[in-house]
Order: sequence, then C-alpha cells, then structure tokens
Amino acid sequence: MIFKSTRGQAPEKNLSGAVIQGIASDKGLYVPIEFPQLDKSWAEYAAMDYKTLATEVLRPYLGEFTEEELKACIDGAYTDKFEADDVVPLVHAGGADFLELYHGPTAAFKDMALALMPYLMTTALAKEHEDKTVCILVSTSGDTGMAALKGFEDVPGTCIIVFFPDHAVSPVQEQQMRTATGSNTYVTSIFGNFDDAQTTQKAILNDKPFGEEMGAIGYRFSAANSMNVGRLLPQVAYYVWAYAQMVKKGRVEAGKPINICVPSGNFGNILSAYYAKQMGVPVNKLICGSNKNNVLTDFFKTGVYDARRAFYVTNSPSMDIIISSNLERLLYHLGGCDDAAVRGMMDKLAADKCYEATDAIKAGLSEFAAGFATEEEILEAIGDIYKSDHYLMDTHTAVGYKVWRDYVKETDDDTPAVIASTASPYKFAAAVSGAIGLPAAEDEFAAIDALSKASGVRVPYGLKDLRSRPILHSGAIAREDMKDFVRETIRGRK
Repeated sequence: MIFKSTRGQAPEKNLSGAVIQGIASDKGLYVPIEFPQLDKSWAEYAAMDYKTLATEVLRPYLGEFTEEELKACIDGAYTDKFEADDVVPLVHAGGADFLELYHGPTAAFKDMALALMPYLMTTALAKEHEDKTVCILVSTSGDTGMAALKGFEDVPGTCIIVFFPDHAVSPVQEQQMRTATGSNTYVTSIFGNFDDAQTTQKAILNDKPFGEEMGAIGYRFSAANSMNVGRLLPQVAYYVWAYAQMVKKGRVEAGKPINICVPSGNFGNILSAYYAKQMGVPVNKLICGSNKNNVLTDFFKTGVYDARRAFYVTNSPSMDIIISSNLERLLYHLGGCDDAAVRGMMDKLAADKCYEATDAIKAGLSEFAAGFATEEEILEAIGDIYKSDHYLMDTHTAVGYKVWRDYVKETDDDTPAVIASTASPYKFAAAVSGAIGLPAAEDEFAAIDALSKASGVRVPYGLKDLRSRPILHSGAIAREDMKDFVRETIRGRK
C-alpha cells in the first residue's frame, strides 16, 4: 500500500515510512492511495474476536509487514490491559448503541490506536533500518497525551514530549499526564489553547534546519497525534467491529445500513468511520457532533470553514478545538484527490483563517450530518439517559448522543445508530455527577468516589489511585518556547 501527501509535493511512502515520518515534508498528511475492500461475510466478521478482526482490517495497509509481524503487533497491543473481555463493548441504551472505546489503560478511546502504534513504530523502525532515536511530539486537548505517554513508555528507540493547554483540560487528565512514568517521557503545559500547541508542533515538525540540528545528535521527529496515519488506521478497525457486533446482536440485518455519530474535535475519529465506510461498512449517514466550538457544524452546513471565531473552554475539553487537522484528509478524498485544491485551501486557512470548499467537496458533504451541543445541553443529555436507562456517559459522548437525538427529530431517520463513546465518565466526574443530581464534591477526585458509590459503575483501574501518584512533570511554558523545550529535552538526554 502506498501513502501520499494530501498536498502532493512530498515523496510517497509505504506505511512504515509514513508512520516514522509522521507529517509529510510538504506539511500535508499521509493518506492511502486506495481503500481496500472488506472481503469476508458479515457472519464471518461477527464470529471473530477483536484481535482477529483488527488483523483482517489492517493487513492490506501493512503490505510490507509479514503475517508474523502484524500478529505480534496486534497481540502486543490488545492484552488484558483492556479491562473489557471483548476489548470494545457495544451497549444498547437510549435508543442507540454505544461503542465503548474507553476500556483501555488510560480510560479514553485514544488507547485503541495508541496501544498499537508503538508496535507499528518499532517494527517500522527495524524494517526501514532507522538508526536515529525517534522523538515523538504530541499536542493534546486532553486524552491523546496520556494515551501516547502510556503507549510509548520505555519503548526502545523513542522518546515522547507532550504539550497540553494549561488549565484547559480536566483535573483527571492533567493529573494523568503530570504523573506519567517512563524514562523517555516528558510533559509540559503551555500558556495557550490546543490550537496554539498543535500549530507550533506542526511548525517544529516542518522546521528543516531544526530537524538537521537534532539529526546531528542522533534524533529525528515524528508525531503521535492523529496527524500520523499510524494513529488513524487502527481506529478504522473498531468501526468494522461495531457493524459486525450490530449484526451479531440482531440490531441490524447484514448489509443494511447504520448511522454512526461521533463527537469530534480534531476530526480523526469520525474520519476513521469514513474510511470504514469506504472499505465496505454499510453506512447511511456519518453524524459529526461538536460542542460550543462548533466550527465543524458550520462547515458541514455551509461548505465554508471559518476559524475567525471565539474559542471556548467547555465541559467537554477534548473537543475544544478550532483547527481540525484531519479535515484536510476528508477534503482530499471528497475532492477527487485534488492536492492542488487542498494546498490552496490550507494556504487560505493559514493566511486568512477561512476557506471555502470546492464544488466537488461540497457535493460529498451530503454523506455527513452535523450538529452541536451547549454545555447545558450536554449535562441534560447525561441526566436524561441516566434517568431512563441507568447508563452513565461522559461529557463528550453526551455531545454525540444529543446531536444524534436532534438529527433523528429533524429527519425522522430511524436507521439503527452507533454512537462513539469516547471516554470514561470518571475522567469528567464532577460534571457527570452534577448532571445526574449528586451534590457538588470537594474536588474531581472526591467526585469520582461519589459517582462510583451512587451509580455502581466500576472505576477504571487506571484512575483508581490517581490522586496519590507523585507529580513527575511540572511547569508551564509559553508556546513560543516549545522548540527550545524540545531542544533542551533532547540535549538533556545525551
């Protein structure tokens, strides 16, 4: 399988090269040149366990991996560190089916890809005969940071540096990152928002003189955000799994369509659902849910991406994003792989913070629906489904649920729906406990205890002793100092 840049001016790569590179040298994102088609019956997929199904889905993308290498990667990733026996449960509640993606070691959906990505990375490094240490840069709005830290903890040949917006993630998310272990892990917050961190990270990754400076002392850069196609592709597998489970449970007849609703910030998760559709999963509508930072909602309704708007810190902080990086990949696919058009739109975004999609792209947007939820609507949705079904969901999943309900009300579309449940409710315990009517707790960690006692829902293993873990990464820096932080961190390792 060949991967090329969305902007068309960087060398093509196989998956190993694309994973190591992270972001293309022309600032574009790597995409597959074709979508392999699922070649088993849905009865066959429904009979598979998660690891077997993931192997079937990913095999065509990893043509340079031997069967033994691919199996070793999958087996190493999806172990008993995932607390659910079937890795990704599908739970029916509130009239929809929730794809619970948060049963991994950091209690967020990012574990599904970042448990596998280090195995892909180390195998790729060996296959490409890479002799430099790969320094993985991560900007996070909350969950990616800890999942990446846990995934790459003490992985040979790598180090990882994570940046997150100061005072703009949940207390649980910050405590997870500040207490991350591993001899190769480094964390700092920045004064700014996620977009500031991600924009600066991209600039560092594309700073050729800086790359040469670090290369001279034995390092090269990559990324573990969904900018890296090695983060994106593992997520495709769980949407194939979701459809297979819908068939297995009798929720849909094999071959009949479903709708998929995904709470979206950086657009990687819902793009993975789009990739699954291109591979043959029967999908009627992809529903994009946003919070008050509703730039994606406006884009899908108008075809104009306008980032000239206020930035809001909300109770669904992992979605507090204005510049959605993975949308670039969708523009490329919907626009007929027109890299010149993508370059033009991305240049307009960089210069004017606004662009209008081409007519071809606008036509393709009909595959999607979109909506958003205010903070009050998020809490109301959490309370409603808990009251009706005793189902507990976090603030981000609640965005998806509320937007799906609005979509059904507006369209009368009764197609069976899968909603991506992206994080444990315990990662945002204060908001969730308040939404179901519990009194305000002393702090986020007391809210975890109260929520567990009231609901009877098990606290994820990775969060149980979080309050008492020692702080290993302190401090905050200006976004302008991110490159110096990277330089000093790498030189400090020598």
